[in-house]
Amino acid sequence: MKTLTLVILILTIGLAGCDGTTNETAGPEVDEVVTIEETAPESPEKMGMGPGSSMMERHHAPIPSDYAGLANPVLADSESLVRGEIAFTANCATCHGDGGMGDGPTGETLDPRPAAIAHTSQMMGDDYLFYRVSEGGAFEPFNSSMPGWKGVLDEQARWDVINYVRALGSGQVMPGQSMGGMAFDPEAEAIKHEAMTKQGVEQGIITQDEADTFLEVHAELDVLMAGEIGRMGGMDDVQATMLGQLIDSGKITNSQADTFAEVHEKLAAAGLME
Repeated sequence: MKTLTLVILILTIGLAGCDGTTNETAGPEVDEVVTIEETAPESPEKMGMGPGSSMMERHHAPIPSDYAGLANPVLADSESLVRGEIAFTANCATCHGDGGMGDGPTGETLDPRPAAIAHTSQMMGDDYLFYRVSEGGAFEPFNSSMPGWKGVLDEQARWDVINYVRALGSGQVMPGQSMGGMAFDPEAEAIKHEAMTKQGVEQGIITQDEADTFLEVHAELDVLMAGEIGRMGGMDDVQATMLGQLIDSGKITNSQADTFAEVHEKLAAAGLME
């Protein structure tokens, strides 16, 4: 029954173009930058992460006062996830892919490429995500093709989409099969982190001990991100909150947290960090 509903909805309202153009009744989608490849990853420059890239500026952009501090009022229950899937499929999957990994068919033509929002949504606060979904990205520092959805999707629908993409990233739901694109794969993500830190060691940016600590802490963060945690603010804020929770629970030490943060910044400055 749910599949039939999705098909009818798509045929009825159509799909929005990622450049912000729509047909008479179509609606938008969601963006940022970052993709994961199953085989060899693309170069940092192609993915918007090379020297001079504004990728980190996008992730660390300040949240306007109208949005700062907002918390998702919509419970991520089965009803919200069904509504979120319908809205995501109709408006977002053509660019972000069915699995929210930035690999939808239209997204292939965009620069910057659509975000792997199933993954990045785990690292951003409710307020940051609601801001991005509502306002889009056709302005500094984002400069993306993502239109703002606040004039198309009501407040509940935007929160439903956020609930759904986070559920995609945590593995709580599996992607539909409408536009194509892979699901978030934790093992592929771990392999990518290993390759990234290996490159950092080879370039003399970090030591092997620092790389090992970074990977150890990141594994704990991945477990924490997959659960229900309070998220507020941009990447820096959410990362600091999660590191503090891991320290308080005895999962990592203060020294490990400090090393993780230092390595994160070094790899980002070198254009190696997504």
